[in-house]
Amino acid sequence: MVIIDLRGAIVKERAGGPSFSFTRKTPFDNLLPMRNIRLAMAQINPVVGDINGNAKKILSYAERARKAGAALVLFPELALTGYPPEDLLLKPGFIDDNLAALEALAERVRGVTAVVGFVDREAGLYNAAALVHKGEVAAVYHKMHLPNYGVFDEERYFRAGKAPLNFVLNGITFGLEICEDIWFPEGPARAQALAGAEVIVNINASPYHMGKPLIREELLRARSTDNTAIIAYNNTIGGQDELIFDGAGMVVNERGEVIARGKPFQEDLIITDLDADTVSAARRKKRVKAGKRGAPGVRTIDLGTIKAKSNPGLPKRKTLILGEKEEVLKALVLGTRDYLQKNGFRHAVIGLSGGIDSSLVACVAGLALGKENVTGVLMPSRYTSKESMEDAKLLARNIGMKTLTVPIEGPFKAYLDTMRDAFRGTRPNEAEENMQARIRGNILMALSNKFGWLVLTTGNKSEMSVGYATLYGDMAGGFAVIKDLPKTLVYKVSGKINELEGREVIPERVFTKVPTAELRPNQTDQDTLPPYDVLDKILKAYVEEDRSIEEIAALGFGRELVRKVGRMVDHREYKRRQAPPGIKITPRALGKDRRMPITNRYENGGR
Repeated sequence: MVIIDLRGAIVKERAGGPSFSFTRKTPFDNLLPMRNIRLAMAQINPVVGDINGNAKKILSYAERARKAGAALVLFPELALTGYPPEDLLLKPGFIDDNLAALEALAERVRGVTAVVGFVDREAGLYNAAALVHKGEVAAVYHKMHLPNYGVFDEERYFRAGKAPLNFVLNGITFGLEICEDIWFPEGPARAQALAGAEVIVNINASPYHMGKPLIREELLRARSTDNTAIIAYNNTIGGQDELIFDGAGMVVNERGEVIARGKPFQEDLIITDLDADTVSAARRKKRVKAGKRGAPGVRTIDLGTIKAKSNPGLPKRKTLILGEKEEVLKALVLGTRDYLQKNGFRHAVIGLSGGIDSSLVACVAGLALGKENVTGVLMPSRYTSKESMEDAKLLARNIGMKTLTVPIEGPFKAYLDTMRDAFRGTRPNEAEENMQARIRGNILMALSNKFGWLVLTTGNKSEMSVGYATLYGDMAGGFAVIKDLPKTLVYKVSGKINELEGREVIPERVFTKVPTAELRPNQTDQDTLPPYDVLDKILKAYVEEDRSIEEIAALGFGRELVRKVGRMVDHREYKRRQAPPGIKITPRALGKDRRMPITNRYENGGR
């Protein structure tokens, strides 16, 4: 197949593989109109299952895009249903409702062409994108590459699409893709560019983890230069259970330069003007090797023209690129806010110990919900130090949050009296220590039941990995804010809060004192665990990288220490299964990312 562009670009196949070739400039070039288009990317926060609410938001942003003069507006992957809908997809009524909503939506979107993510049904389900144009669904694209790793289970629900789709709007050829499609060098983008696509539009629900925004940017730079095409990458934002979607969409030109960015961790309407002639000019100057011979056929439809509202030039867009610690903080705040608000909670309650973990959770809750919607509970015991009480109270004052003090000495003595006969002849051990944690958990859950507050737990990834937490005690609650933050990262993000606030929100002594659960006299975490800077390195290698005991020991750690940590991780899976959901921050979080059997005799995960 040969496609000829009047400006001189020829896409053809030849021996040795397909390539772009270009003729010299023609006399007609100066007579043809400039091929510019204003593109909008609606970076919205849908709610899973709220099909009508999501449709209303889509309509609202489509109208905003139209008023801004955009001819084309992109919405995220599965914007109509929310992502991921998981087993809602097994309910026929859910699919019916989403299809009906798309039809109604198409009739109401006017004056702008929209790409809307939805679930299609054709002898199976498809993760799909609808081209909504002039009151109807003009075409549908089915996602071709279905991720089925980590947090993704798309093969459980969807069938893979078979053919790439191009569409022509206002004289410009666009390739339409969904999320994972762009991650493959020989994926749809290659075939679409060969078939004439000058702009690749890719709609996404790409979950966040530390470092992911930079990974995406490097990927998009490579795809744009490989295919000599503009890439418009729109991503959803919001929290959905454990997952955070950070937005941060971007438009990358054919030279690999980012020309527009979406705001990270917030809704945004990204508007940019694209010039397809720059792509034609770049393609005239070079031949682009475009993969193996026999690229799959590409459907192409011509949508004609959208007469966009005339608008003056766009102001220069400034979008902050976040550092790692602030990026993590934004993710925690967004995830906490969305989990509570999307599930109908208005108020959170936290047990304040005076330690770094509860201090960080309290700060995040205050930023997410407002200080007036967070209550801290101090629950001193016979082992609670004066310094811990002072630090917890000072933190609460610095945040401006309300506090309650509920001493646990009375209930603890009652527990000891109740269990005296049953424990007779034994020495005090973890059983008596954990009674205190469980009393505190009971108090927090009682407040939750009485006032409708959600309990935010305060355990970190280091503790959860090795089981240094009390089941039905400090693990009791509704949402685990820092469940995926290693202890060393907890300190870094906490320090960032003080830096951003320009004042000491978290008291300095909280950073410098030795971590302790204060469940027995003179207790420290290092009575049971190696120092956190050592533990976190071992856990990263073992939990996130699946390295063997021998490989980790070779990094400079004692083999017996590594074996001990490995056993602790392996033997505490039953605890983690009963923990509340928490925000995914690292590339491999405990839970959806790492799914290990509880009943398991494989020794220490060696290879």
